[in-house]
Amino acid sequence: MRRLIVILPVALFAGLIGVMVALLTDSERNSDLSRLPSPLIGKPAPAFDLPAVSDSVPGGFSTSDLIGRVSVVNVFASWCVPCLAEHPMISQLAGQGVAVYGINHRDKPDAATNWLRRHGNPYIAVGADLDARASLDWGVTGVPETFIIDANGVIAYKHVGPVTKDVLNKKILPKLREAEGG
Repeated sequence: MRRLIVILPVALFAGLIGVMVALLTDSERNSDLSRLPSPLIGKPAPAFDLPAVSDSVPGGFSTSDLIGRVSVVNVFASWCVPCLAEHPMISQLAGQGVAVYGINHRDKPDAATNWLRRHGNPYIAVGADLDARASLDWGVTGVPETFIIDANGVIAYKHVGPVTKDVLNKKILPKLREAEGG
């Protein structure tokens, strides 16, 4: 009986560790956060009208700015480390002529302005979403998140997490071509 009292907790602990390791290494479940279903795909972008981050950053924009051409909406913040990691890819998109808009999520205007000044501003316009109401309407659960909007203002694709070179080439660019009808 005494041996059982010692062995049972150790066996339970080992079993719990085994289950946790199996869940964490399950590549099917954890390899692609962008596969999280979004109820907004195929629906019009939510109605919003965001003010500019500051007088020195182009912008503020609204739903109507997303009509008439395929565009990308990138939700970012100056305090977000993955946002900085993806910034070169967002800049590359803009450099290729893609209309890229930014939603600055729960950020201080000075911090956002300084971040864009320091790292470059690839956005046509940046809207300040201080209280995250617009982000919530877009279904954003964390930053960064990136959306592709077709010329009719319909959400064609959502990527959760940073846009890496691999994500850009294998997901974003093909989805942009698809949204453009080619």
